[in-house]
Amino acid sequence: MPAVVIDENVPIVANRKHERAGPDCVRSCIVALRQSRGQVIVIDEGQRILSKYRTHLSPRGQPGAGDAWFKWLWDNRANRKRCRCVSITPHTGSDTDFEEYPLDPDLARFDPADRVFVAIAIASGLNPPILNVSDTDWWHVRQALERNGVIVRFLCDTLMP
Repeated sequence: MPAVVIDENVPIVANRKHERAGPDCVRSCIVALRQSRGQVIVIDEGQRILSKYRTHLSPRGQPGAGDAWFKWLWDNRANRKRCRCVSITPHTGSDTDFEEYPLDPDLARFDPADRVFVAIAIASGLNPPILNVSDTDWWHVRQALERNGVIVRFLCDTLMP
């Protein structure tokens, strides 16, 4: 079964909570979230990603499609057929730098808050793509990420520079 990592902006846009995301982008996110239910969603054992989701999404599953997906993920987080929790190693005193994050000078300025997604994609050993919809800093480092074995799938090219 294929694996996937999902940046929190995907369910946020699915909830129609992004001012620049039009109906086509929202639809792309909803479709991607539905498809992810048939894949293995990779998260970290330390629940950093679940905490990121919880900041923007309702665990009750309402009112939006992103909230419904988050509830489904929360309910399935221990189901190994649906979710894979991987261990990542934070550097001493840091919540945003990880041993698994590539030491590539072209990635040195990448948003520290998003490094957790890269670290778990690499640590999983499953080569999952990372889904992104609205975060342009991923666009700027996509080639450096690819060089380091991380593929980012952009769900809405119209939001990229």
